[in-house]
Amino acid sequence: MSDTRAAHTSVPPQPAERRGRPRSADVDTRVVESVLRLLEEGATIGELSMERVAREAGVGKATVYRRWPGKEELLLHVLRSLDAPEPELPGGSVRDDLVTMLEHLRRRVLAKRSSAVLRTIVSQVRAHPRLWREYHDTVVTARREAMIAVLRRGTTEGEIRPGLDLDLLTDLFVSPMLSRAVLHEWKELPEGLAEQIVDAVLEGVRPR
Repeated sequence: MSDTRAAHTSVPPQPAERRGRPRSADVDTRVVESVLRLLEEGATIGELSMERVAREAGVGKATVYRRWPGKEELLLHVLRSLDAPEPELPGGSVRDDLVTMLEHLRRRVLAKRSSAVLRTIVSQVRAHPRLWREYHDTVVTARREAMIAVLRRGTTEGEIRPGLDLDLLTDLFVSPMLSRAVLHEWKELPEGLAEQIVDAVLEGVRPR
């Protein structure tokens, strides 16, 4: 297994089954790996089925259904498994915290598997709105709220001009990185990009 795969396919803990044999983490990992492999090979979300995933993973269909009641629940689990824990923020200047957040995002989107799945989800979101809404509500929203909290602190401490729309400001910080990951995947994500983005945006929002 490659270092990238090992780093990005950790399986989040799941509630214990109420009866029967203990749940196998190895089976969970094999199923997640199978979904990622199918997506990387060009399968669309619509083409995936619980039966196909089970066959690819070498397990019975019933085994998959015991863990996830349907395809969207399984795909949501796969998306969550790709997310590395959020980094601990330095807690010094707002600039340093924002750089830490964007550098974490840069490293995530550099991972080929994460980017491939992200592009697949975004390109097919209209056909699967529930999946996107669930992912957005449980993963994306938490990240945005963390950044908004840092920006709010920046306003309080005088590093950011008061009265700005913090939700829009979050987009200004995050969008350049996501644009390269989703729309312009051929563009590089070099070291130092997080600092460039943060400094450019902060320059425009500092108190006058």
